[in-house]
Amino acid sequence: MQRIVFMGTPNLARVILSALIGHYEVAAVVTQPDADSGRGRKPHPSPVKALALEHWIPVLQPLKVRQPDVVEQLRELHPDAIVVAAFGQILPATILSLPPYGCINVHGSLLPHYRGAAPIPAAILAGDLQTGITIMQMDAGMDTGPILAQRALPVSPDDTSATLTDKMAALGADLLLKTLPAWFAGQITPQKQDDSLATYCQMLEREHGRIDWSRSAGRIEREIRAYQPWPGSFTNWGDRQLTILRAHVTAAATPSQAPGAVIAHGTEFAVVTGEGLLVLDEVQLAGKRPLPIAEFARGQRGFSGAILGQGPVLTEASPCKK
Repeated sequence: MQRIVFMGTPNLARVILSALIGHYEVAAVVTQPDADSGRGRKPHPSPVKALALEHWIPVLQPLKVRQPDVVEQLRELHPDAIVVAAFGQILPATILSLPPYGCINVHGSLLPHYRGAAPIPAAILAGDLQTGITIMQMDAGMDTGPILAQRALPVSPDDTSATLTDKMAALGADLLLKTLPAWFAGQITPQKQDDSLATYCQMLEREHGRIDWSRSAGRIEREIRAYQPWPGSFTNWGDRQLTILRAHVTAAATPSQAPGAVIAHGTEFAVVTGEGLLVLDEVQLAGKRPLPIAEFARGQRGFSGAILGQGPVLTEASPCKK
């Protein structure tokens, strides 16, 4: 049985680690340091660490994986391969060259499209009808290594990053278990990526979630889905923050009101955008519970006719670029 060192942090990585356990000897897990969360801001383990501890797998949590003592620890584990999924740190050459079968990455896109840290939100933002999983051999570049296997996955019109991540995690685990035996047996010839087709995604930041109502309704609707669960899509209503959890585009013509204006739309409430109307389905005021828009509006006088987004707004920028 081959020895694997696994590197990953969030729930997507936990699903993939769970698939590896029992099929391979997982010599150790490397994950990010515990993050402060919840009431009291107490340290909480990553999903990957929690699973590793359940199975008595040794856990390493270095601030920087490139530190010489960390590299030496990995060398002493004598892994046949290192499997990486949403780890959150770039691996140095000293680690990439360590295992005889290399470092294998499970990436959430059909490379060379959407190289980088946020490929799943990128597919939703672009309105793609499909995305997929790539199993690749890592090199010194950012998701530039040769491809071992790929599998496509449809993107549903109502997918959020949360729902699509769950689907990608299951697909990635299945494809990895089908790919590794052939890789270890020398039956796969890695395929070089076509760099001319590459697109890149930057790491998402909190301010990406601030809604710019001058954008089109279609674009804002995709942002709302792409930015769930983080950073969320939010706007200002007076001095309060309002998060838009669900919304849909209507075919109605764009009214003459300024972008950000809330209007009655039949029995619904919609916001005027730079192009088209966005009908609100579910919203949440800061510090309050999520509510369907009809229930929210009944308890909030003056919502119809309000102007949203009076605070600072992001300039026209996307976390993805060619």
